[in-house]
Amino acid sequence: MISLGIDIGGGSVKVAALRDDRVLWTAQSARYADPSAETIIGAIREVIAGREIEASNVGLCVPGILNEHQTKIALSVNLPKLNGLPLADIAAVALGRTPARLRIMNDTTAAAYDIYLGRKLSGRLFLMVLGTGVGVAVMDATGPLRVDGDSPGHFGQMDVSIEGAPVIGPDGGAGSFEGYIGAPALVKMYGGDANALNAMKITDPSARALARAVRIAHAMYRPDHVVLAGGVGIRLSRLRDDLHAAVSHKLTSIARPEWTLSFGENDFHNAAGAARAVSVGSALADGHS
Repeated sequence: MISLGIDIGGGSVKVAALRDDRVLWTAQSARYADPSAETIIGAIREVIAGREIEASNVGLCVPGILNEHQTKIALSVNLPKLNGLPLADIAAVALGRTPARLRIMNDTTAAAYDIYLGRKLSGRLFLMVLGTGVGVAVMDATGPLRVDGDSPGHFGQMDVSIEGAPVIGPDGGAGSFEGYIGAPALVKMYGGDANALNAMKITDPSARALARAVRIAHAMYRPDHVVLAGGVGIRLSRLRDDLHAAVSHKLTSIARPEWTLSFGENDFHNAAGAARAVSVGSALADGHS
Protein backbone atom coordinates (compact mmCIF):
# COMPACT_ATOMS: atom_id res chain seq x y z
CA MET A 1 0.00 0.00 0.00
CA ILE A 2 1.23 3.46 -0.89
CA SER A 3 1.28 6.20 1.72
CA LEU A 4 1.14 9.72 0.37
CA GLY A 5 2.66 12.73 2.10
CA ILE A 6 1.49 16.22 1.14
CA ASP A 7 3.45 19.26 2.31
CA ILE A 8 1.41 22.45 1.87
CA GLY A 9 3.97 25.22 2.00
CA GLY A 10 3.70 28.96 1.70
CA GLY A 11 5.25 28.90 -1.80
CA SER A 12 4.51 25.46 -3.27
CA VAL A 13 3.11 21.99 -2.60
CA LYS A 14 5.53 19.08 -2.28
CA VAL A 15 4.41 15.44 -2.37
CA ALA A 16 6.19 12.17 -1.53
CA ALA A 17 4.92 8.63 -2.04
CA LEU A 18 6.19 5.76 0.14
CA ARG A 19 5.78 2.00 -0.01
CA ASP A 20 7.32 -0.38 2.53
CA ASP A 21 9.30 2.46 4.13
CA ARG A 22 10.85 3.35 0.75
CA VAL A 23 10.36 6.65 -1.07
CA LEU A 24 8.95 5.87 -4.52
CA TRP A 25 8.87 9.40 -5.88
CA THR A 26 8.77 13.06 -4.94
CA ALA A 27 7.36 16.02 -6.84
CA GLN A 28 6.79 19.74 -6.42
CA SER A 29 4.13 22.06 -7.80
CA ALA A 30 4.68 25.37 -9.54
CA ARG A 31 5.35 28.30 -7.23
CA TYR A 32 2.49 30.41 -5.91
CA ALA A 33 1.96 33.31 -3.51
CA ASP A 34 -0.71 33.92 -0.86
CA PRO A 35 -2.65 30.80 -1.94
CA SER A 36 -6.36 30.24 -1.48
CA ALA A 37 -7.87 26.80 -0.85
CA GLU A 38 -8.59 26.57 -4.59
CA THR A 39 -4.94 27.31 -5.38
CA ILE A 40 -3.79 24.55 -3.01
CA ILE A 41 -6.26 22.06 -4.48
CA GLY A 42 -5.01 22.89 -7.96
CA ALA A 43 -1.38 22.52 -6.89
CA ILE A 44 -2.00 19.07 -5.37
CA ARG A 45 -3.81 17.95 -8.51
CA GLU A 46 -0.93 19.26 -10.62
CA VAL A 47 1.59 17.18 -8.70
CA ILE A 48 -0.33 13.88 -8.72
CA ALA A 49 -1.68 14.16 -12.28
CA GLY A 50 -0.97 11.03 -14.30
CA ARG A 51 0.30 9.01 -11.34
CA GLU A 52 -1.35 5.83 -10.11
CA ILE A 53 -1.99 6.52 -6.44
CA GLU A 54 -3.95 4.31 -4.06
CA ALA A 55 -3.59 6.95 -1.36
CA SER A 56 -5.47 5.00 1.31
CA ASN A 57 -3.12 6.54 3.86
CA VAL A 58 -2.48 10.26 3.48
CA GLY A 59 -0.35 12.48 5.70
CA LEU A 60 -0.73 16.22 5.32
CA CYS A 61 1.47 18.86 6.91
CA VAL A 62 1.20 22.64 7.08
CA PRO A 63 3.18 25.51 8.62
CA GLY A 64 1.78 27.29 11.64
CA ILE A 65 -0.32 26.36 14.64
CA LEU A 66 -3.08 23.77 14.33
CA ASN A 67 -6.31 23.82 16.32
CA GLU A 68 -6.77 21.53 19.30
CA HIS A 69 -8.13 18.65 17.23
CA GLN A 70 -5.53 19.08 14.45
CA THR A 71 -8.19 19.51 11.78
CA LYS A 72 -7.64 23.17 10.87
CA ILE A 73 -4.90 25.79 10.84
CA ALA A 74 -5.48 28.06 13.80
CA LEU A 75 -2.80 30.52 12.73
CA SER A 76 -0.33 30.53 9.84
CA VAL A 77 1.50 33.64 8.69
CA ASN A 78 2.44 31.95 5.41
CA LEU A 79 -1.05 30.57 4.62
CA PRO A 80 -3.48 33.18 5.96
CA LYS A 81 -6.27 32.26 3.52
CA LEU A 82 -6.32 28.70 4.88
CA ASN A 83 -6.74 29.74 8.51
CA GLY A 84 -9.87 28.09 9.92
CA LEU A 85 -10.62 25.91 6.88
CA PRO A 86 -11.08 22.13 7.31
CA LEU A 87 -7.94 20.58 5.86
CA ALA A 88 -9.57 17.15 5.40
CA ASP A 89 -12.01 18.69 2.93
CA ILE A 90 -9.19 20.27 0.95
CA ALA A 91 -7.38 16.92 0.75
CA ALA A 92 -10.53 15.03 -0.28
CA VAL A 93 -11.40 17.48 -3.07
CA ALA A 94 -7.82 17.52 -4.38
CA LEU A 95 -7.51 13.72 -4.39
CA GLY A 96 -11.04 13.10 -5.65
CA ARG A 97 -11.89 10.85 -2.70
CA THR A 98 -11.74 10.70 1.06
CA PRO A 99 -8.63 8.82 2.25
CA ALA A 100 -9.23 5.82 4.51
CA ARG A 101 -6.78 7.37 6.96
CA LEU A 102 -5.73 11.00 7.09
CA ARG A 103 -3.21 12.43 9.56
CA ILE A 104 -2.61 16.18 9.79
CA MET A 105 0.41 17.70 11.49
CA ASN A 106 2.78 20.63 11.66
CA ASP A 107 5.45 20.65 8.94
CA THR A 108 8.43 20.55 11.33
CA THR A 109 6.98 17.56 13.17
CA ALA A 110 6.56 15.83 9.80
CA ALA A 111 10.23 16.47 8.95
CA ALA A 112 11.23 14.94 12.29
CA TYR A 113 9.35 11.74 11.41
CA ASP A 114 11.27 11.46 8.16
CA ILE A 115 14.68 12.05 9.72
CA TYR A 116 14.08 9.92 12.83
CA LEU A 117 12.50 6.97 11.04
CA GLY A 118 14.30 7.29 7.71
CA ARG A 119 17.73 7.38 9.35
CA LYS A 120 16.69 4.73 11.91
CA LEU A 121 17.86 6.87 14.80
CA SER A 122 17.71 5.90 18.45
CA GLY A 123 17.67 8.14 21.49
CA ARG A 124 16.40 11.70 21.18
CA LEU A 125 16.40 13.94 18.12
CA PHE A 126 16.41 17.73 18.23
CA LEU A 127 15.47 19.00 14.78
CA MET A 128 15.76 22.65 13.85
CA VAL A 129 14.28 23.65 10.50
CA LEU A 130 15.74 26.96 9.35
CA GLY A 131 14.04 28.83 6.54
CA THR A 132 11.90 31.95 6.51
CA GLY A 133 11.52 31.33 10.23
CA VAL A 134 12.60 28.71 12.74
CA GLY A 135 10.75 25.47 13.39
CA VAL A 136 11.75 22.96 16.05
CA ALA A 137 10.74 19.37 16.80
CA VAL A 138 11.92 17.00 19.52
CA MET A 139 11.36 13.28 18.95
CA ASP A 140 12.32 9.98 20.54
CA ALA A 141 11.03 6.41 20.35
CA THR A 142 7.72 7.39 21.98
CA GLY A 143 6.98 10.13 19.45
CA PRO A 144 7.17 13.92 19.26
CA LEU A 145 7.31 16.08 22.37
CA ARG A 146 4.41 18.54 22.46
CA VAL A 147 4.40 21.59 24.71
CA ASP A 148 2.21 23.99 22.73
CA GLY A 149 0.12 22.42 19.99
CA ASP A 150 2.39 20.25 17.83
CA SER A 151 5.48 22.12 19.04
CA PRO A 152 8.00 21.59 21.89
CA GLY A 153 8.20 25.35 22.30
CA HIS A 154 8.67 28.43 20.14
CA PHE A 155 12.42 28.43 19.63
CA GLY A 156 12.38 31.12 16.96
CA GLN A 157 11.17 33.66 19.50
CA MET A 158 13.78 32.74 22.12
CA ASP A 159 16.09 35.57 23.23
CA VAL A 160 19.65 34.72 22.17
CA SER A 161 20.96 38.31 22.21
CA ILE A 162 24.52 38.67 20.94
CA GLU A 163 26.48 41.51 22.49
CA GLY A 164 27.22 44.26 20.00
CA ALA A 165 24.64 42.97 17.49
CA PRO A 166 21.15 43.72 18.81
CA VAL A 167 18.12 42.63 16.75
CA ILE A 168 14.36 42.82 16.94
CA GLY A 169 12.65 39.70 15.64
CA PRO A 170 9.64 39.62 13.32
CA ASP A 171 7.41 39.05 16.36
CA GLY A 172 8.74 42.24 17.98
CA GLY A 173 10.92 40.44 20.53
CA ALA A 174 14.36 41.79 21.36
CA GLY A 175 17.17 39.33 20.66
CA SER A 176 14.81 36.95 18.86
CA PHE A 177 16.59 33.95 17.33
CA GLU A 178 14.67 34.51 14.08
CA GLY A 179 16.06 38.02 14.04
CA TYR A 180 19.52 36.49 13.59
CA ILE A 181 18.91 33.32 11.56
CA GLY A 182 15.59 33.73 9.69
CA ALA A 183 15.92 34.07 5.92
CA PRO A 184 14.90 37.78 5.83
CA ALA A 185 17.59 38.60 8.41
CA LEU A 186 20.20 36.61 6.50
CA VAL A 187 19.35 38.38 3.24
CA LYS A 188 20.07 41.70 4.96
CA MET A 189 23.38 40.40 6.29
CA TYR A 190 24.69 38.39 3.34
CA GLY A 191 22.56 39.17 0.27
CA GLY A 192 19.91 37.09 -1.44
CA ASP A 193 21.67 34.98 -4.08
CA ALA A 194 22.05 31.21 -3.82
CA ASN A 195 25.68 31.38 -2.67
CA ALA A 196 25.23 34.18 -0.13
CA LEU A 197 25.45 31.92 2.93
CA ASN A 198 28.95 30.86 1.88
CA ALA A 199 30.08 34.15 3.41
CA MET A 200 28.89 33.25 6.90
CA LYS A 201 31.66 32.64 9.44
CA ILE A 202 31.32 30.97 12.82
CA THR A 203 32.27 34.28 14.47
CA ASP A 204 29.39 36.18 12.82
CA PRO A 205 26.42 37.15 15.02
CA SER A 206 24.06 34.85 13.11
CA ALA A 207 26.32 31.81 13.61
CA ARG A 208 26.96 32.72 17.25
CA ALA A 209 23.21 32.97 17.82
CA LEU A 210 22.77 29.54 16.23
CA ALA A 211 25.44 28.03 18.48
CA ARG A 212 23.81 29.61 21.53
CA ALA A 213 20.39 28.22 20.55
CA VAL A 214 21.76 24.69 20.17
CA ARG A 215 23.51 24.99 23.55
CA ILE A 216 20.19 25.93 25.13
CA ALA A 217 18.57 22.94 23.42
CA HIS A 218 21.11 20.65 25.09
CA ALA A 219 20.13 21.99 28.50
CA MET A 220 16.39 21.74 27.81
CA TYR A 221 16.06 18.48 25.88
CA ARG A 222 19.38 16.54 26.21
CA PRO A 223 19.34 15.32 22.58
CA ASP A 224 21.51 12.53 21.24
CA HIS A 225 21.23 13.97 17.74
CA VAL A 226 20.97 17.56 16.52
CA VAL A 227 19.89 18.02 12.90
CA LEU A 228 19.63 21.29 10.99
CA ALA A 229 17.29 21.18 8.00
CA GLY A 230 15.32 23.56 5.80
CA GLY A 231 16.64 25.75 3.01
CA VAL A 232 18.97 27.65 5.34
CA GLY A 233 19.94 24.72 7.56
CA ILE A 234 21.05 22.48 4.69
CA ARG A 235 23.27 25.25 3.34
CA LEU A 236 25.12 25.59 6.64
CA SER A 237 26.57 22.07 6.48
CA ARG A 238 29.99 23.46 5.54
CA LEU A 239 30.15 24.95 9.07
CA ARG A 240 29.56 21.58 10.74
CA ASP A 241 32.93 21.19 12.47
CA ASP A 242 33.12 24.84 13.55
CA LEU A 243 29.55 24.79 14.83
CA HIS A 244 30.03 21.52 16.73
CA ALA A 245 33.14 23.00 18.37
CA ALA A 246 31.37 26.26 19.27
CA VAL A 247 28.44 24.40 20.82
CA SER A 248 30.70 21.96 22.68
CA HIS A 249 32.97 24.60 24.28
CA LYS A 250 32.26 24.46 28.03
CA LEU A 251 28.85 22.95 27.27
CA THR A 252 26.70 22.07 30.28
CA SER A 253 27.66 18.76 31.85
CA ILE A 254 24.12 17.44 31.51
CA ALA A 255 24.48 17.37 27.72
CA ARG A 256 25.01 13.91 26.28
CA PRO A 257 28.75 13.62 25.59
CA GLU A 258 28.45 11.70 22.31
CA TRP A 259 25.85 13.94 20.68
CA THR A 260 25.94 14.19 16.90
CA LEU A 261 25.40 17.12 14.55
CA SER A 262 24.15 16.56 11.01
CA PHE A 263 22.06 18.23 8.34
CA GLY A 264 19.01 17.69 6.17
CA GLU A 265 19.51 16.20 2.73
CA ASN A 266 16.75 17.62 0.53
CA ASP A 267 13.60 19.73 0.41
CA PHE A 268 11.19 16.80 0.77
CA HIS A 269 11.64 15.83 4.44
CA ASN A 270 8.25 17.33 5.33
CA ALA A 271 6.33 15.44 2.66
CA ALA A 272 8.15 12.14 3.23
CA GLY A 273 7.71 12.50 6.99
CA ALA A 274 3.97 13.09 6.65
CA ALA A 275 3.76 9.85 4.67
CA ARG A 276 5.82 7.99 7.27
CA ALA A 277 3.78 9.35 10.17
CA VAL A 278 0.47 8.14 8.74
CA SER A 279 1.83 4.62 8.31
CA VAL A 280 3.64 4.04 11.65
CA GLY A 281 2.20 2.41 14.75
CA SER A 282 0.05 4.34 17.18
CA ALA A 283 2.71 4.71 19.89
CA LEU A 284 5.02 6.80 17.73
CA ALA A 285 2.24 8.55 15.86
CA ASP A 286 0.41 9.73 18.98
CA GLY A 287 3.47 11.22 20.69
CA HIS A 288 3.69 12.47 24.27
CA SER A 289 3.67 15.65 26.26
